[in-house]
Amino acid sequence: MKKKIIICDAILDKGIELLRKAEDIELIEASKIPKNQLMSMLDDVDIAITRSSTDVDENFLNHAKKLKALIRAGVGVDNVDIQNCSKRGVIVMNVPTANTIAAVELTMAHLLTSARAFVNAHNFLKIQRKWEREKWYGVELMGKTLGVIGFGNIGSRVAIRAKAFGMKILAYDPYIPANKITDLGMQQAKHCDEILEKSDFITIHTPKTKETNNMISFKELEKMKDNIRLINCARGGLYNEEALCEGLKSGKIAWLGIDVFDKEPAINHPLLDFENVSVTSHLGANTYESQENISIQACEQALNAARGINYANALNLPIKTEDLPDFVEPYIELVSKMAFLAAQIDKNPIRSIKLEAQGAISEYMHSLLTFAVVGALGRILGESINYVNAEFVAKEKGIELLCETSPNSGYNNKLSVKISTEHSSVNVSGTVFGENEQRIVDLNGFKTDFKPKGKMLVFKNKDIPGVIAKISAVLASKNINIADFRLGRDNLGYALAVVLVDEAIKKEVLDELNRLEVCIFVEYVEI
Repeated sequence: MKKKIIICDAILDKGIELLRKAEDIELIEASKIPKNQLMSMLDDVDIAITRSSTDVDENFLNHAKKLKALIRAGVGVDNVDIQNCSKRGVIVMNVPTANTIAAVELTMAHLLTSARAFVNAHNFLKIQRKWEREKWYGVELMGKTLGVIGFGNIGSRVAIRAKAFGMKILAYDPYIPANKITDLGMQQAKHCDEILEKSDFITIHTPKTKETNNMISFKELEKMKDNIRLINCARGGLYNEEALCEGLKSGKIAWLGIDVFDKEPAINHPLLDFENVSVTSHLGANTYESQENISIQACEQALNAARGINYANALNLPIKTEDLPDFVEPYIELVSKMAFLAAQIDKNPIRSIKLEAQGAISEYMHSLLTFAVVGALGRILGESINYVNAEFVAKEKGIELLCETSPNSGYNNKLSVKISTEHSSVNVSGTVFGENEQRIVDLNGFKTDFKPKGKMLVFKNKDIPGVIAKISAVLASKNINIADFRLGRDNLGYALAVVLVDEAIKKEVLDELNRLEVCIFVEYVEI
């Protein structure tokens, strides 16, 4: 029986021809069908190819009852409910590298425009028919410092091209080995503030995650040089758009080049009112070459998925929990949460992830290590990492992965995740009581007992009287309610408190807690 593949959004014919010629495929070309009518065509479809115009939400999935795989023809999967897809056994794939060069070159176009106000000079002559050369003095790229935030496929290529213009490259990406930057004759920034303080131009190339959303906002803008020039051809919302407007009004920002907005289409956005802003309508992938690449790769992936050959660039894969003993399933979730917790406590670049197991669960520790990697790196990589590509991503970032059994310490089953960074490490241990009572039982050697869920402060302090009162006083002064308070002690005169709170903790509250004389460190984490 032929597998059915539906194309929901427009892609170039170059790739579609592969599907049209496949004798074992029934192709449905529905890119011109209204979306309300499209739903009725999904009932017996095996594979779907979509772009940004089709939301793969609960409604879509309810209609696509037989769907086995979804290919998002592009990089972003903001319009795909990946969690719901996973629950229903739908494999989600994207096409992450087909538009790399297109995005790189558009970034360079905005970079050059930011230096020479090219679009303004062009419009002044062509539209207003005025010849005023003195009005359009620019700056040269030669000798200037370009700060590159995110040094992946796109950011690294932008840096190489900018270096060819004679720019000095200062790159910040805490999740790649330093030699990937320094081997190219570029300088690695130790922290993001170094980029903000030293750069004449800044371009950002990170995925959009909870951590990177509004990564550059009002406080970051204050740290930048006057007359900074900013570029964003990555994801809308990485720069706080209100802060950008304020920076343009005050003159702090000399030029803004932007291809992406937090909410699109952005036809009435206040940034469009500024003269010193070059804008494009999310055109990063809009070249004939990249669109051909996207079409071909998406259709090849659809064909391979239909034939069960492979699932390239899978962003998930359904967990076959039915093949595992019942007691293992809660440990899958637990180990991911423990790694996520550890990565929030120490936000430095990860050098190794080690999983220790004791009891019957140790038989499955190599599989569980994958979930630990996803938990540890998910904070920074978001949905671009999953247990399909986790080992590859870790290897690419120079992260060592280790597994080890440990002697029994009183628990039937116990897992410990140790995440090591350049100068420190965090060790989190947990177990499961009953059928699914997940507990963290040890944190950096401090015995504790709390559920890995919710908003919490991790506070290490000198073990002296009055500490709980001091913490409570700071939180009370900010009208923050304490939901639970767990305390562990060691034999060296220190204590560790895990304080569950009802609302997110802002940086200024953390700063105030850090200023307490008894505080060794404090971090806010959320699971």
